[in-house]
Amino acid sequence: MNDKQPMQLSATFLVITSLFVTCLLITNIVAGRLVQIFGLTITADLFLFPVTYIFGDVLTEVYGYRKSRITIWLGFGSNLLMALIFLSVIQMPVPGFWQDGAAYTTVLGANTPRIVAASLAAYFCGEFSNSMILSKLKIATNGRFLWLRTIGSTLVGQSFDTGIFMTIAFWGMFPIEEFISMTLVQYVWKVSYEILATPVTYYIISSIKKKDRCDTYDKGISYNPFPGLFRE
Repeated sequence: MNDKQPMQLSATFLVITSLFVTCLLITNIVAGRLVQIFGLTITADLFLFPVTYIFGDVLTEVYGYRKSRITIWLGFGSNLLMALIFLSVIQMPVPGFWQDGAAYTTVLGANTPRIVAASLAAYFCGEFSNSMILSKLKIATNGRFLWLRTIGSTLVGQSFDTGIFMTIAFWGMFPIEEFISMTLVQYVWKVSYEILATPVTYYIISSIKKKDRCDTYDKGISYNPFPGLFRE
C-alpha cells in the first residue's frame, strides 16, 4: 500500500473512533482515583481503559496502521485539550456562596501536570507500539492467528503504557513494594482483560470486515507516528 494514496473513512470507522476517544477521556478523568479490590490497590480506570486497546486492535486489524494513527492522534489531542481545560478551570475564582468548589477541585485536581504528563507519555508509547506490532504481525502471519496479534501487541503496548504511567505519576509517592505491586496488578489485569475479551474482539473484527469489505495489510508503508513532520 502506498502511504500517499487518498484515504476514505467509513461510518463504522468514525463510530469506533468516537467510542475510542470517549473511553479514553473517561479513563483519564478517573485514573487518579485509587480503589481496593480483594485487598489489591488499583486505579479506577482499569475497568474501562483496556477497552481502548480492543478498539485500537479493531482499527488496526481492519483499516490498517495509517488510519489507526489518525485515531491515536485524535485521542492524544482530545486528552491534552481536556487536561488543559481542567487545569485552567480549577485555577479560576469561585463565588463565595458556592460550597462545592473544594470538592470540584479535588476531583479535577487529580489531573495535575504530573498526571497529565504521565498519561500522555504512556498513551503515546503504548498505543503506537500496540498498533505497529499488530500491523507487523499481520504481515508476518499472513493474516492468520488473530489471537496472537491482539494478545502479542497488548503484551508490549501495555508494558509501555503501565510502566511509563505508573513511574511518572506515582514514583516516590508509595513504598517501593506497594508501587511494584500496583504496577504488576495493573499490567496483569489489562493483559488478562484483553485475553478474556478475545472472543468479543474476534466477533467485532469479523463483523466489521464483512460490513465494510475491508481487511488491510500494511505492506510497504511507513510506521512513522509523525506524518508530515518527517519524510515518509
